[in-house]
Amino acid sequence: MAEKNPMDKIRSELREGMELAKCRKCGCMKETLESLRDSLSSLQTKSHLDLAEDIDKWLNQMEQIKYSCLGCEYCYPAVAMNIFTQAFPKAAQTLSLGCAFEVSEHAWPPVPGEYFAFCKGQDCPVAVSTLASAGLAERFTGATPEGLCIVGKTETENIGIDKIIKNTITNPAIRFLILAGKDPKGHHSGGTLLALGKNGVNDSMKVIDSPGKRPILRNVNRQEVETFRKQVRIVDMIGCEDAGDIVGKIKELSQESGPSCGCETCADETQSVRISTVPVVQAKEPKKIRMDRAGYFVILPQPEKGIITVEHYSYDNRLLKLIEGRDARSLYWTIIENRWVTRLSHAAYLGKELAKAELSIKLGFKYVQDGA
Repeated sequence: MAEKNPMDKIRSELREGMELAKCRKCGCMKETLESLRDSLSSLQTKSHLDLAEDIDKWLNQMEQIKYSCLGCEYCYPAVAMNIFTQAFPKAAQTLSLGCAFEVSEHAWPPVPGEYFAFCKGQDCPVAVSTLASAGLAERFTGATPEGLCIVGKTETENIGIDKIIKNTITNPAIRFLILAGKDPKGHHSGGTLLALGKNGVNDSMKVIDSPGKRPILRNVNRQEVETFRKQVRIVDMIGCEDAGDIVGKIKELSQESGPSCGCETCADETQSVRISTVPVVQAKEPKKIRMDRAGYFVILPQPEKGIITVEHYSYDNRLLKLIEGRDARSLYWTIIENRWVTRLSHAAYLGKELAKAELSIKLGFKYVQDGA
C-alpha cells in the first residue's frame, strides 16, 4: 500500500481528533485549525485548498472552548501540525499560534504571568519552575526561602519557555533554574527545558531533541536563547513535589551562586542583551461608524425558554429573518456562515452582544443591547 502524502496524513489526524468530544472543546484544536487554514490558503494547490475547506467545516463543528489544552499523551492537532511543519517548512514559518505576549521594558519581570516574584538583588540567584504542579508554587508565598527569586508554573513547551527566557535574561542575578513538579503530558515543558539547556535550538527555533509536541520558540530570538543558556544552570528535580526538598536545594544553590557561565564578564553580557518586543497598540474609539449593508440585528434573550432570539432587519425596518439558539457561539457562527454580516466591525459587535446576552440568561441580569 502506498504511503499517505502529508495532506492525507494531516486530514486523517484532524478527522480522528474531531470525532472526540474533548477535542471539539479544546483550544489547542481550534488554534491548530485556524493556523493551518491561514497557511494553506497561501499555498494555492488543489490538495491544500481541499484540506482548507475541510478545516472550515471542522471549525464550524467546534463547541464552546472549555480548556486551552488537556496535555493528552496523543495530541491529534499537535501531530497534524508537526506533519505540516516537516513537509512545508517555509509555510510553517508563517504559522500564527496565538502565542504573542506583552513585554514591558520598564519593569521586572518584563513578561506578565502566573508566578510569584521575590527579587532582592544579587542575593536571590534561584528561579523555580513547578511545571504542571500549579499549587506547588503557592507554597512558597508564605515564607520565601532565602535565595529564591521567582517561582511559577510552566505548562507549555513553547510560550511558557519563551516567558522563562525573557524573565530570566533580564535579571542577571538569576543563575539557577530548578525544574520541579509534574512534567505535563504531551507538552513535556520540563523535558524541553532540559533539551534547550543541552542542545539549544535549530534554524527554525525548534528545541533540539525536545520530547514536547510543539517545542518551537516564536517570541525569542537566537541571541536571547544563547544568553539564557550561558547565564543559567538548569537543575533537574522533575517529579519532586516536596517543598522541603526544593527549599533545601534552593539554599544549597544560593551558597554557590558564582557566575554559571564560567567567566567574569557573564553579568555584563546578560545586562547588555536587549530583549525583543512586539508593538503595543493603544485602542481608540472609531472616527466613523460604517453601517453594514446586510442590515441590523435586535437581540432578545428569553430566559424562560433558555434561548436567545436574534431578529434580522433591513434598514427600512423590514424583518428579514429570526435566528434562535442556546448560546452565543452557535448564533454568531450561523450568522457568519450565512453571510448575514458583511463588515468585520459588525461581526465583532454582534459577538460581544451575543456573549452578553448569553451571560444575562446564565447570571440572571437584565440584558440591554448597546449601540454600535
